[in-house]
Amino acid sequence: MSDLGLFGPDSVSWRVHREPVLWLAGIRALYLQALHPRAVAGVVQNSDIRRNCWPRLMRTAEYVGTVVYGTTEQAEKAGRRVRRIHDRLRAHDPVTGEEFRVDDPHLLRWVHVTEVESFVSTARRARIGLTDDEIDRYYAEQTRAAALVGLDPGTVPASAAAVEAFYRGIRPELRRTDDARDVARFLTVPPMPARWVVAGRPAWLGLATTAFALLPRWARRLYRLPGLPTTDLAASLTVIGLRGVINALPVREGPIYRDAMRRAEAAARSGSDAAAA
Repeated sequence: MSDLGLFGPDSVSWRVHREPVLWLAGIRALYLQALHPRAVAGVVQNSDIRRNCWPRLMRTAEYVGTVVYGTTEQAEKAGRRVRRIHDRLRAHDPVTGEEFRVDDPHLLRWVHVTEVESFVSTARRARIGLTDDEIDRYYAEQTRAAALVGLDPGTVPASAAAVEAFYRGIRPELRRTDDARDVARFLTVPPMPARWVVAGRPAWLGLATTAFALLPRWARRLYRLPGLPTTDLAASLTVIGLRGVINALPVREGPIYRDAMRRAEAAARSGSDAAAA
């Protein structure tokens, strides 16, 4: 009961990830990740995302929740599972034909950075209230998550400045390949069960287009879509509104989050009892 996992209740990670609106950040990260030719080739060549997209999205969300709110054992077990899967996967460069490992540290860093930067960027634009120091703390905390997938934490950007420097360094590698275009189209209009289409299609389209608008301007331009300041303003206002609506709904927290809250409460009581004694 005393194991509060990799981060704990005083962490910025627990504060950021309790916000349901961060589902948008996950979609944003997928749009961004697809701009790296090898990263997107590794996905397309090793999975049929059109057939198993919804289970894949749910597994990804569950993984993030386990890493952030699970016990240390649960987080490490989830990381081992991901490393085992990646260890056997190979893909071919779409230009050179060269074979590469999906768990190449360069690609893992790209995926990690785009994910955590998407969470931070979306949280800020939703007015969750993160200071610059808290953002740096979040990035530093998340190097522990990077270690779970096999990265050396010392090679992972651990501050906002380091993340910006990482993006500047990798941008020459990024482009809108045919795979990137197809993945972006798929993310925007994914297949849905017939019973979901009437209500689900417009709702998802709204979420996806908002997530896309949250991308950096340079990323939107790579997709050959406008990178205008007005797009940024509209996206920010939409996220703020969505956060208010979602937080007003009777949304039930997931079992991983509820268990984390019970462990945190038990640890707090134990600390209070020890202090009183």
